[in-house]
Amino acid sequence: MNGGDGGEAVASSAGPQPPLDWKFSQVFGERTAGEEVQEVDIISAIEFDKTGDHLATGDRGGRVVLFEKTDMKEHGGNRRDLERMDYPVRRNPEFRYKTEFQSHELEFDYLKSLEIKEKINKIRWCQTANSALFLLSTNDKTIKFWKVQEKKVKKISVMNVDPSKVAGNGSVANANVSPSPTHNLANGGYIDQSYNCLSKDVSFPPPTISSLRLPVVTSNETSLVARCRRVYAHAHDYHINSISTNSDDETFISADDLRINLWNLDISNRSFNIVDIKLTNMEDLTEVITSAEFHPTHCNTLAYSSSKGSIRLIDLRQSALCDLHSKIFEEQEASGSRSFFTEIIASISDIKFAKDGRHILSRDYMTLKLWDVNMDSGPVATFQVHEHLRPKLCDLYENDSIFDKFECCLSGNGQRVATGSYSNLFRVFGCDAGSTEATTLEASKNPMRRLVQTPSRTSRGLSSITRAVRRVAESPGVDANGNSFDSTTKLLHLAWHPTENSIACAAANSLYMYYA
Repeated sequence: MNGGDGGEAVASSAGPQPPLDWKFSQVFGERTAGEEVQEVDIISAIEFDKTGDHLATGDRGGRVVLFEKTDMKEHGGNRRDLERMDYPVRRNPEFRYKTEFQSHELEFDYLKSLEIKEKINKIRWCQTANSALFLLSTNDKTIKFWKVQEKKVKKISVMNVDPSKVAGNGSVANANVSPSPTHNLANGGYIDQSYNCLSKDVSFPPPTISSLRLPVVTSNETSLVARCRRVYAHAHDYHINSISTNSDDETFISADDLRINLWNLDISNRSFNIVDIKLTNMEDLTEVITSAEFHPTHCNTLAYSSSKGSIRLIDLRQSALCDLHSKIFEEQEASGSRSFFTEIIASISDIKFAKDGRHILSRDYMTLKLWDVNMDSGPVATFQVHEHLRPKLCDLYENDSIFDKFECCLSGNGQRVATGSYSNLFRVFGCDAGSTEATTLEASKNPMRRLVQTPSRTSRGLSSITRAVRRVAESPGVDANGNSFDSTTKLLHLAWHPTENSIACAAANSLYMYYA
C-alpha cells in the first residue's frame, strides 16, 4: 500500500517487503518480579504526535505523561535539523521522560448519582505553536485542552540581607535592636516605636549593611508547566469513547455511544451535534457508536464504527445533521455461521485512517480488517488475530474478556498494521500483495522469545481487486505461538511511530518500545 493513487488496494511494485526484524528499544515503568500493579498506574491511552518527536500516555489515575526524543536535546534540534547539519541520527528512536501532570480527577455526578472516573480514555495531539505543546485528553465525560510550555524560573539575587543573618521567620536577626516598650491606646491599640520612622534610635540603612544594592532577577533555569486552557464539558450523556482532531487544526469531534459532537478548539461552551442515533424508544436500540476518526487530510470527512461491525463514512458538507452516511463498509455474514456470539465479536473496537486517507483499518474481537474507501464491497485484507480463541468464546464471555477493546495502528508508509492480544502479545502483519508477514511479539525485553513460524496465507477466492489476505493461527485453544493464553494480561493500547518502524505499547503500567 504505497499511496492513494494506486489502483490496487494493497499493491507494491517491488513485491512484498521482507518481514521486519523487531528489537527491544527501551521500557518505562518496568515491574520487578512479583510487584503488584496499582489500578491507577495502568496505562489506558498512547499517542505519538504528527512529527513523532513526542509521545503521550494516559493512565487510569487521570495522569498524562509526556516523553520526547533524546536527539532533540542533545544537538538542540529535531531530526530534520540534524540531517541538515550532518549529525548522525540513531536508527532506533529513543525517548526520555519530559513531564507529567494530573489531567482529570475523580468526580461525582450528584444529579445522576454516578461516579465519574478519572481514567484517561483518549489523548490527541494538536498543532504546536511557539515551542508550546498542545493536546486534548478526555475521561468518560469531560474533555480538556492542555498547553505544555517551558517557563523560565525567576530567582532574585544580590540581596541586601546576608542570608546567614536571616531568622527563621524571614526577619533580620539583629542583636543590637532591643525591644521597645509599647504604649497602649484607649481602643486597645498601641504605638510600636520600633516601626516609628521618626525615632532617633533607628538608623537607615542598618549598621550591618554597608550599602544598599538593587536586587537582580535572574532566570537561568527553565521548568515545564502544564496549563489547562479550556474544559469542554456537559455535552455527552454517555461515556466518551473517541476524540479526533481535524486536519484544519481548528475543530475536533467527540463521540459517545449514541452521539458525535463537533467542537471548535477556541469555544468550550458550545458544540454541534452532527450524528445522533438515539431512538425515541431505547428498547429498540440495536447498535451503538464505538469509535470515530477524522480523515487525515479532508476536513469535511470522518468515519465512525458501530457495534454491528459496520463503518460509516460521512461528509459534513451534505447536511448539518449527518445521520445519513455517504458510504457504509461492512462484510456480509456467511450463511449458516450465526451464533450467540456473532454480534459480540463483530463489534468494532477501534478504527484508524491510513496516513494517505485511502484506507481504513478496523479491529474487531477476532480480526483486523483493511478497507479501501473507494470500495465498499468488502475488506481488501483480513488478518486473523484471535481465531484460535473461537472454541473458548463461552469462557471469554463468562469472564467478560470477550468485551475487551483492542486498539490497532498502521505504519507511516501503510505497508504494515499492528494490534494487541492476550498474554501481553501483539501482532504485526504485512499489507503488501503476496506478503505472508505475521509476526507475534511479546511486550518484554525479549520480544521474539515466543516467535513462531509465519502461518500460511490463504485466498478468499474473490477477484484480484477484492481479494483478501488471511493469516490463520493453526492451533485451537492456545495463542498464536502454541502457548496457553492468559486473558488477565492483555495488550490493549499501542501506537506506531508516524515516520519510522517503531512501536510503543502498554503492558499494564509499563511502556515498552520496539524498533525494526
